[in-house]
Amino acid sequence: MNFKIIFSLSSLLIFGSVFCFSQNNTAASKKSVSEQGLDTTLVIPTDFDNSLDNMLHSWIVRRASTPNCNPSDEIIEFSDSIYKLRLAKMPCLMEMPYNNTIRSYIELYTVKKRRQVEYMMGMSHYYFPLFEQVLGANNLPLELKYLSIIESALNTTIVSRMGAAGLWQLMIATGRMYGLEINSLVDERLSPDKATNAAAHFLKDLYSIYGDWNLVIASYNCGPGNVNKAIRRAGGKRDYWAIYPYLPRETRGYVPIFIAANYALNFGAEHNICAATVNMPALTDTIMVHHRIHLEQVAEVLNLPIEQVRLLNAQYVKDIIPGNIKPYALCLPLNHANQFISKLDQVLAYRADELVNTRRSEIEIVQAPAMVTPGGSGRVIFHKVKRGQTLSEVAAKYGISTSKLKKWNHLRKSTIQVGQRLKILK
Repeated sequence: MNFKIIFSLSSLLIFGSVFCFSQNNTAASKKSVSEQGLDTTLVIPTDFDNSLDNMLHSWIVRRASTPNCNPSDEIIEFSDSIYKLRLAKMPCLMEMPYNNTIRSYIELYTVKKRRQVEYMMGMSHYYFPLFEQVLGANNLPLELKYLSIIESALNTTIVSRMGAAGLWQLMIATGRMYGLEINSLVDERLSPDKATNAAAHFLKDLYSIYGDWNLVIASYNCGPGNVNKAIRRAGGKRDYWAIYPYLPRETRGYVPIFIAANYALNFGAEHNICAATVNMPALTDTIMVHHRIHLEQVAEVLNLPIEQVRLLNAQYVKDIIPGNIKPYALCLPLNHANQFISKLDQVLAYRADELVNTRRSEIEIVQAPAMVTPGGSGRVIFHKVKRGQTLSEVAAKYGISTSKLKKWNHLRKSTIQVGQRLKILK
């Protein structure tokens, strides 16, 4: 086991993502959850529910067209034996157990949230090939792609109440640990490719510690600290279902939610749920930008919807690509990439002073103008009043009028005091 990895992950004991869940079925968990006497009350985690509902307001969903397989509103229910058989036949490394709680979550997807499932199925055609490529390259189970369904409902710009962000709901500390840039202008947790690579390496490192996918998924979502605490309370048992009672009640729902997500996206058609046609470019190209550019400049000059440009470049949280600092990637539909290159000067010039040239690199401090008497040098001296001196004597000494001396020193009367300092403008 890599000591460096363990040391690094220890800093995540209180960070991790927002929720925890697991779905693996080890030898110790072959009995159903209810048979083990565990609490199986249906609890829908707040952020999970919010992520599903928020997706209905996203630009990509509003632009989606009618599902392409003539879905019916008829609700179809199946027997427990059918659900169990379908889950058992799924080609997964992780086993998919079945019980009444899992059935309840399957019905949550296939009945109450069936419209959201249509959109997730449509967006999965865009995002899942990337996920599978990265997971496969890291020798990870491909069904881990469904973690993104649970975490974000495939909404790349979503941010949770706890600050986890992106498709994989990574916390800031986790993202930075795996090399993601996160600052006021750039948040690579919102970049599908970079966030997926970070999440894959995080999962791989967790597996090197726990050696059990149940505990890996749990620690991914609620942090290694919460899982280690549950293991200690379970007497050192390193099995998810053994530590199940010691995890927060709301997080326990992620086991059946994960299994239900696998089921719903694989057997949606059997429930009259069809994938919506999502208006995402099938092919994209990436261009390295060496200038400070606003996404509105790109959208306007290339005649693209600004929402699409933002979605393809969600990591630029203020719409600004700080390419003047170092090269940054700009993702565009393939048929617009060459257009961007040929119109680069036009892009850079478009509303530049309004959109990108708003920060001053140098500020000149302006000195207040000195009070200058007509014909004077502008030099200021002070006179200390001596015993017996009058205001008129002081004025005569410096060749000025009494009225000016009173004005410069804000005097209402001609009375002055011994030791008083009088300002004289030369």
